[in-house]
Order: sequence, then structure tokens, then C-alpha cells
Amino acid sequence: MKLNLDIPAFLQQHWQQQPCVIRQAIPEFEDPIEPDELAGLALEESVSSRIVIRDGERWFSESGGREDYNDLGGQDWQLLVQAVNHHHGPAQSLCEQFRFLPDWRFDDLMVSFAVPGGGVGPHIDNYDVFILQGQGERRWQVGQQGSHRPRPNCPGMALVEDFEPIIDVVMQPGDLLYIPPGFPHCGQTLTPSLSYSLGYRAPSQQELLGALADHLLDSDQGKRRFTSSSESAQPGVLSLTHQKGMMTLLQSLFDDPAQWQDTLGRLLSQNRFELDPWPPSPALTQTEIAEALGQDAALYRLAGLKVLQLEGAPATDLYLDGERYSLPEPLADTATLLANRLTLEASEWRPLFQLAPDTLLEWLNLGYWQLDH
Repeated sequence: MKLNLDIPAFLQQHWQQQPCVIRQAIPEFEDPIEPDELAGLALEESVSSRIVIRDGERWFSESGGREDYNDLGGQDWQLLVQAVNHHHGPAQSLCEQFRFLPDWRFDDLMVSFAVPGGGVGPHIDNYDVFILQGQGERRWQVGQQGSHRPRPNCPGMALVEDFEPIIDVVMQPGDLLYIPPGFPHCGQTLTPSLSYSLGYRAPSQQELLGALADHLLDSDQGKRRFTSSSESAQPGVLSLTHQKGMMTLLQSLFDDPAQWQDTLGRLLSQNRFELDPWPPSPALTQTEIAEALGQDAALYRLAGLKVLQLEGAPATDLYLDGERYSLPEPLADTATLLANRLTLEASEWRPLFQLAPDTLLEWLNLGYWQLDH
């Protein structure tokens, strides 16, 4: 499986700018998961899923995870399962084709199965999405950015009214549709289909400010108070000078990388959907790790786990699932490998065992990495 995409041209011409269709982005594409497997995954308690049902010009949803779909009939419904890459190895392999974008942006792989007429209705996403067509055919329409009225009578569904399409295409297996944030789109299934949606999300102002506030509270920082050298002559007035002074007080936090770098690392290394870790039972020991190293075992990263370094911060600081880990200085190169590679050979992770054995043991027993030989 190899992505057939001119990446530099795509990033320059389309990424976060304009939607596009790439025919046969993965030639001779074979589905990494079957509909029955997807339905089985939706039954797992830790997996987020839903079913969207169409009734004429209305859509409504219910939680996924059915034992039997027969009562839904053969038309006008779709099963959507989130974060399939966390639970299904071949699905994770598909995501790896898109690592030309940074890991912190990647949200999850949503896989959907739909019967003819099935879809989620016309809607607008606030994130970038790649939609890869698997088996079957779906018609996709994409409209222009702008003001789009909410669609009435669709409870719990953030749908919009019909729009004039700038893209109107029937997708075949291996075709790829890219949609930046803010463009309305709608898919309608023509024959029973599997679709793979890779979402890429960036934090909002609310999320960034909320995360910074949490960091200041947790670290018992940010206690400096506003002071002034003059006061308003009117007791009921908050002067413009005082308003600006308070905002300057906030700006001093943004000017200090020590405040916001840790916030960003913790925030952006977290996943919206639950990971599916591999904690060994019983827990590993240092002796067992040494034995695995002696057998040239490779170190495999947990699917969906984000391992981030921050440019401008120490290379030995790694952020995993919302936590910061600081490795010894001689492990800077190893830390870079851990952040950028999904698999490390024995020779590559040996320095980690030699210089930070307790950290490695903790990661393995949390299920963040796994040894295999």
C-alpha cells in the first residue's frame, strides 16, 4: 500500500486552502477491514460508534454497537466507528501513509460502512479531512465556504441546508477526497461501501487558553497580580489604561516559553479517543528487557500513541499521552528516533535501556511500546 500523491504540490496548492479529488491515490486499494469486522469493533465498550439513519430529507443518529442490523433494511443507513486505528493493526498501517503531516495534527481514522442512500447529511467540519473510498461507490459533493444555514428537524445533527457543489464526483476504490475546514460536504452511498476518513485537528483559542489555565493551576504558577501607578477619577469606570495593563499581564505569560511549551506538549500529545494499550501481564522486569535486547527484539509503538518533541525545548523532553518525560542528555538522538519512528531495532533502543531503564520499563508496562523478536 503506497500513497500516490505529489506531496509538495498538494501542500502548496490545496492543504488548508481548497478541496480536491485525487483519483487512484492508492492504486488497487484493498480494504484493511471488512464490514463484519467493523460491526464487531463497534460492539466493544471502549470504542465510540454511531449509526446515522436517513428519512427523506431528515437524518438522525443513534449509538452504534448492534448485534443485528436487519431491522434497518438495505437502504439509507450508515455505521461510523471512530479511532479504528487504535484497535486494528492494518487500519493503523493505512494512517502511516499520511505521516507527511505532523502527528500532533492527526485526530483519528473513522471507518464507515453504508448501504445505498446512506450518509450523514450535508455538514461542515472544523478540521481537515481525507476521505478514502474503499469497496463500493459513493457520490460526494463539496460546496464553497461561506454562510450556510442550519438544517431544521435533524435533532442532534449539526447539518446545513443543501448547497451548490463545486465538486460533484463518484468515488471509486482508492480515490481520495481532501476537504479543508469550513467547506460543506455531503456523501451519498450508491452501492454498499466502506469509507476511511482521516481527520486532522488543530486547537482552538478556547482549548489553548483552557489548557494554559489548567497548567498554571496545576503548577501553582501565574499568581502575579495587576498593579498600577494611577487610578480613574470616576469610581465606576475601568480605565482603558487598566484594561490594557491587565492584558499585558496575560501577554507576559505568552512571552515565556517555559509557560506555554509544556502546555502545548501535554495538550497536543493527548488523544480525543481512548487508546488500546498493551500492558503485559504479569508486568515486565528489567531482566526480561535485557533478555529481549539480547535476542535483538524490536520496539513497537502503540497504535495511535503520539510521541512529541517541541522545537526550542530540550530534545530529550518527550510528551506522551499528556505527560512529559525527560531523558538524560546523551539520549537526544534516541529521543528523536522515538518521536519519529514507529519501530526501533534493538541497536536503536539499546541506549535507552542503558541510560534510562526505569523509564523504558514504565513505558513497556503502561503498554505504550511492545517488544517483539
